[in-house]
Amino acid sequence: QVQLVESGGGLVQPGGSLRLSCAFSSSIFNFNAMAWYRQAPGEQRELVARIFKIGSPTYTESLKGRFTMSRDFAKNTVYLQMNSLKSEDTAVYYCNAEDNSGREYWGKGTLVTVSS
Repeated sequence: QVQLVESGGGLVQPGGSLRLSCAFSSSIFNFNAMAWYRQAPGEQRELVARIFKIGSPTYTESLKGRFTMSRDFAKNTVYLQMNSLKSEDTAVYYCNAEDNSGREYWGKGTLVTVSS
């Protein structure tokens, strides 16, 4: 059973930075795509960033320039670097992956709170 475990969330002041991590229990070579989503209180889950097996990450337009997704094949981990955080970035952030057969996997999420 594949597991995705997010970490790195917490309380940060506006303008601050956080780096989220998502550790995979199997090689990330097994996945066709990996992504970060977020869900703010009372809102629907939305895509933050996605990366396919080959290529560079793509981002929700409104987050370009502040968020950066990356991956480490040796550590089977994907990251989300978040800079210049705003109160509206407060949400639970989820790691998502799709394997080569189209099956989707989700982590349990990590809470990011941006507040002074």
